[in-house]
Amino acid sequence: MGSYLQGHELWEVVAGTKTTPLESAEALRKWRIKAGKAMFGLKTTIQDLVEHIRDAETLKVAWDTLAKLFSRKNEARLQLLENELTGISQGTLSISQYFTEVKNICREISQLDPEEKISEARMRRIIIHGLLPEYNGFMAAVRG
Repeated sequence: MGSYLQGHELWEVVAGTKTTPLESAEALRKWRIKAGKAMFGLKTTIQDLVEHIRDAETLKVAWDTLAKLFSRKNEARLQLLENELTGISQGTLSISQYFTEVKNICREISQLDPEEKISEARMRRIIIHGLLPEYNGFMAAVRG
């Protein structure tokens, strides 16, 4: 959304870097048109979330509200993903499906909580732990 607003030269109105002009009535009119276009773009893009910004007095308040909403950690989802990661095993998945599944879970955890990003080393340990017993000989050779 930020890129869209920047591309249409509306970002300065959203970010609050260009405040309400007081020089002339014409400058104020143009600023209000830009603010209206930006608010329209924002509200039509996030239709499901519009109730969060319905009463926002300014575009900056609306933007900051949405930024806070999207940056909030989802603790319940994080816990669910951590549990899934702890108990994951290859099972009936192919090797590539299993690797992809582990990587997707780790990526989602990292997106929800960048401070708790899953390291490559931890991801390898998780993958190795969940492999089928038929890969034990291969893993012993790789470790050796």
